[in-house]
Amino acid sequence: MSQEGSAVPGDEAATVNPTGEAEPARDATTAAGDPRSGTDTSSGRPVDVEPGEFEPSGRFGVPGRPLRRSAFLIGFTGALGVLLAYALFLGVRNAAGILVLVVIALFLAVGLHPAVVRLRRWGLPRGLAVAVVTLTLLLLIVAGLLALVPPVVTQSGQFVQQLPGYVEELRRNQTVNDLVVRYDVMERVQAAANADNVERALGGVLGGAQLIFGTLFRLLTVLVLTIYFLAYFDRMRELGYALVPRTRRERVRLIGDEILTRVGAYMVGALAIAVMAGVSTFVFALAVGLPYPFALAVVVAVTDLIPQIGATLGAVVVTLVGLATDLPVGIACLVFFVIYQQIENYLIYPKIMRRAVSVNEVAALLAALLGVSLLGVVGALIAIPTVAALQLILREVVIPRQDAR
Repeated sequence: MSQEGSAVPGDEAATVNPTGEAEPARDATTAAGDPRSGTDTSSGRPVDVEPGEFEPSGRFGVPGRPLRRSAFLIGFTGALGVLLAYALFLGVRNAAGILVLVVIALFLAVGLHPAVVRLRRWGLPRGLAVAVVTLTLLLLIVAGLLALVPPVVTQSGQFVQQLPGYVEELRRNQTVNDLVVRYDVMERVQAAANADNVERALGGVLGGAQLIFGTLFRLLTVLVLTIYFLAYFDRMRELGYALVPRTRRERVRLIGDEILTRVGAYMVGALAIAVMAGVSTFVFALAVGLPYPFALAVVVAVTDLIPQIGATLGAVVVTLVGLATDLPVGIACLVFFVIYQQIENYLIYPKIMRRAVSVNEVAALLAALLGVSLLGVVGALIAIPTVAALQLILREVVIPRQDAR
């Protein structure tokens, strides 16, 4: 006979409470504690359970889908992105002048870096090699200025000295006097010489002076940036490669070094072609007796750096000077440049640029025109190496990826 309040031996289905009522027996899991809850239900003590050890039991319902992003959050994120993009656009537009100077300095550094590497192979330290290249560049700039400034100053002085004679000849001309009386030229001149116009003219003079000083400041900025880029060229290149994932770094390094090599080779080749054009013009100008032959040679060399159209611009300038000097001399200038451009286009340029870049003529012309429309002369100068770099990326990256699909 069982004792009151005691459990029936072996009965796991029910227990008897002190009042004599039966209640369901707890199973082993409940008695020992629910491992999913992390608590011992018999004693209330926590049980050590590793996170993620058990799946949801469904005791508290089936988990629903993750909450979707609200339309407000999506719209707010999109509006924030638009504002950031617009702020970036305004920043780039306001800093466009400085960014252009940085791009010019970068291309100059890339073009001058092969010279630094060559000097380092000869045993010079990097700092001394950069100093030698920089001083050489400064000497070339100073030589160009010395060639261009004296003719301008001389011609301006001669014009000022001869201006009274020109005015006197005009006063003696009866036709000119009739025109002066008919159209009240003297009264118009006196009306134009009032205080407002004088102040405006002085403002124009000050604006011209500001333009000159601004140009000098930009030249100095480009020079300083070029020196810094040359001095830290290897560090900047390695830093750029370090930003690429390690698995792709070697391939990016190879392609990047090839692009830098081609850009540098193009700039060195373009400089060599420009020097040859300048020397040829100098010799021809001396032979035919053109005034200021060195200045004309500098003009031709500088304009020859502009791809596709630069040589024609230089030829037009020299031909106009020749026509102003003498008609036969002008015709000789025209014939000389027609012949020289054929030699340069079909003999000199392919010979020098064969190992540097290989760009289609149509692509080069379109790139030059687009560069001029975007960045002026600077855009024309960097158009060809940019197209060469894009061409290499297309051939080595984009096209193989498309073929692999």
